[in-house]
Amino acid sequence: MEKERRVTRKQENKNTNADIANKKKIIKKILTIIIAIIVFVIIVLIANHFIILDKNKNINLVINNKNVTSNLKNEILIEDDIIYLSQQDIQNFFDKYIYKEDETNQIITTYDKKIAAIGFEKNTITINGSKKEIYAHTIERDGITYLPISEMKDVYNVEIKNIEKTKVVTMDSLDREQKKAIVTSNLSVRSSTNFIAKTIDRIKKGDYVIVISNEKNYTKIRTENGKIGYIKSNKLANEISVREEMKEEKQIEGKVNLTWDYFSTVGSAPDRTGTSIDGVNVVSPAFFYLDEDGDLQENIGNAGKKYIEWAHDNGYKVWPMVSNAEAGLQVTSTIMNSYKKRQELIENIVDKCVEYKIDGINVDFENMKQEDKDLYSRFIIELTPRLKEIGLVTSVDVTAPDGGETWSMCFDRNVIGNVADYIVFMAYDEYGVSSTKPGTTAGYDWVKLSLNKFLQTEVINSDKIILAIPFYTRVWTTNSQGKISSNTIAMKNVESVIPNGTEKQWNDELKQNYVQYNEGNSKKEIWIEDIDSLKAKVSLIKENNLAGVASWQKGMELDEVWQMLKQEIN
Repeated sequence: MEKERRVTRKQENKNTNADIANKKKIIKKILTIIIAIIVFVIIVLIANHFIILDKNKNINLVINNKNVTSNLKNEILIEDDIIYLSQQDIQNFFDKYIYKEDETNQIITTYDKKIAAIGFEKNTITINGSKKEIYAHTIERDGITYLPISEMKDVYNVEIKNIEKTKVVTMDSLDREQKKAIVTSNLSVRSSTNFIAKTIDRIKKGDYVIVISNEKNYTKIRTENGKIGYIKSNKLANEISVREEMKEEKQIEGKVNLTWDYFSTVGSAPDRTGTSIDGVNVVSPAFFYLDEDGDLQENIGNAGKKYIEWAHDNGYKVWPMVSNAEAGLQVTSTIMNSYKKRQELIENIVDKCVEYKIDGINVDFENMKQEDKDLYSRFIIELTPRLKEIGLVTSVDVTAPDGGETWSMCFDRNVIGNVADYIVFMAYDEYGVSSTKPGTTAGYDWVKLSLNKFLQTEVINSDKIILAIPFYTRVWTTNSQGKISSNTIAMKNVESVIPNGTEKQWNDELKQNYVQYNEGNSKKEIWIEDIDSLKAKVSLIKENNLAGVASWQKGMELDEVWQMLKQEIN
């Protein structure tokens, strides 16, 4: 029995020794693997410090400190030191409305305060009406149109550098802030802030780098080689701003309160000497119009000059109307269909603005062909930078989104709202002179519905929309034969035509009073515009954070309307 116990103990000792030996082998293997990993990491870190792993095979494009190479539609071309960018890429990065003009065989491009035309043969470019010599022109390669962007720096307001050593082209907007700092020691620039990150560039003590942003203990920088990466923040000193951000000041602080001051082409500007309009900050007199030949005509004279002086003395900006009512549908179409005619009209508008020292333009083109919608947008696209260059505002009148071809479908509200400083929604004539049944001029429900389409369907920024309200309504007449007609009446005169004792009925959907009465054998109906109805519509401005209000037209209003507008929009 004792013998069996000794044999068992001996066997257990052997097993224990074997387990210990196996464990030692496993530990040794683990230690070997750990040491190998550590050695590998050290080798990688040392190698990464001396070897740049981010060498470009193709030309990279960096715009405003962002590498956008992956977004390029076509490769960048560099020929004879000229940098070419494809039309598709310029459309993507700079000008979504760039296009080829077949009439002149030129590429037309706009950006902020510039419109440029550049052809395919001559080394010239026309910028804001002035032609100048350059060292290249538009070229075609494998069916792709390329523009010499290094010759177009003035158009896009950029600084462009070609860093051949690293195959990087940088483009920096001159209206954006730029900061630089000095490197305090020799460093590797890392691709990220992770523990293990590849080296994308090396910089030396005393080098200047562009500071992009700060992230905890790291600073994102751009090196002189155009590479974007990270270094420790404590390795930078003497950070300075080498270029301040250029912020465009709005001409109108707060909400716009515009009123149209209309007079006919054979009339003259009203004499408003010694008067003021409470709350108004913009007036739009009927100074300019296109005649039957499509030529820009002015109706200013001495009366108009005095009007401008009166407006400026009262602190009002002057944005005169430019109307196409006299020209009509066909003449307007002829102008819109010709790049040369559009430029001639734009040049004339600019000249008049400079001559009379006015502050902006209100484009009031109506009754246009639906098929000219995109061409009218081109006119606004081309006009806006010319006015912006001289500090003027472009506002454009449009109708409600739903309606007839020549009344409503002739506007691309999304483009106009994107390009112009303001898009003015003329929220009236829900039922107008051509209506086949009586109805309101501007019911609250219709105005609200239409406004929602501007915001949601047309996708226009709310702070660019001016809501225009009517200072008039219509007296509708239905005769004994059922024939319907209407005539316009100023809101200040409505009470004078309503017979005594006529009961007003409030319609809460329209937010209006309604009256009906008989006159002889005819039935009369009026959907009344008064302080209450206008106040309801104007409430939509605050509710939707719109740019402001406009009113058609001065002289038709009740006196108390100005105080109401002032209170409601501010």
